[in-house]
Amino acid sequence: MSHQAESDSVAPPKSAGLAPSEAFALLGNETRIEILQALLDAGGDEGPVPFSELYDRVSVDDSAHFNYHLKKLTDHFVRRTDEGYEFQYPGWKVVRSVFAGTFNEVAQLDPFPTEGSCFDCGGDLEAWYLDEHLTIACADCDTPHVSYPFPPGGLDDRTPEELLQAFHHHVRHHYCLAADGVCPECMGKMETTITNCPECDLPGLDVQVSHVCQRCNNRLHSAVGLNLLDNADVMTFHAERGVDLSTQPFWTFDWCVSDERTTVLEANPMEVRLDIPCDGDTLSVRLDESLTVLEVERA
Repeated sequence: MSHQAESDSVAPPKSAGLAPSEAFALLGNETRIEILQALLDAGGDEGPVPFSELYDRVSVDDSAHFNYHLKKLTDHFVRRTDEGYEFQYPGWKVVRSVFAGTFNEVAQLDPFPTEGSCFDCGGDLEAWYLDEHLTIACADCDTPHVSYPFPPGGLDDRTPEELLQAFHHHVRHHYCLAADGVCPECMGKMETTITNCPECDLPGLDVQVSHVCQRCNNRLHSAVGLNLLDNADVMTFHAERGVDLSTQPFWTFDWCVSDERTTVLEANPMEVRLDIPCDGDTLSVRLDESLTVLEVERA
């Protein structure tokens, strides 16, 4: 990434979007939601759909009534072109959320066994799904390993093993994005800090990473290791020992879900060392308070 000189810097663009209340008001109509779903069915996420085809797919008899609601969506959720209508990104995002079940489904899964053992007592782990969160914890001592939002649509047509693998990718992707300074919800700027706070957001974690989006206030909290799953040194260290961090469930590594292997080196400014074991060897990663890697050593 390159940076311009200060005299040549360009001011960031100003937001020209709708206020949240206006956006919800525009979508608070069954016909408009049906238009967005029809546009997706007709391929509006890949190219323009003619007015006549879109009209035929929606259960509205009056073309003037249909046109009124379509115009309400245009410029914010739908784009009009010479060939027809296609999605703007916000419209496509709304439809994706509906099909994911984020707004309209309720799902629940009773506890079932999962791979790994408890970092605290060595007991077996189990997973369950409730209130749009998938949780993994020890079946013996109840120590939580992870609890994270997961759309109910992700449960469809998946075995328990496939569900857990999808959950692994979902959480790993979100935290790796956040560690790179990108909010996984709105793509806004994430601010990252490492704190040593026994009474902070995650019980059982004294040393934890906090990500806060400066745009939508999305907040993520975790152990240090969960944010290093796509770090080149960490991935190579494991790959050389036959472990693929992209597929091995992160909750099977104590350094990802606890601070058992995290040492505070300096308090102000914060500096920590994470000791990652694999196959008899250890990779030590030293980080500053913003999660920047300062040094990597193999022992």
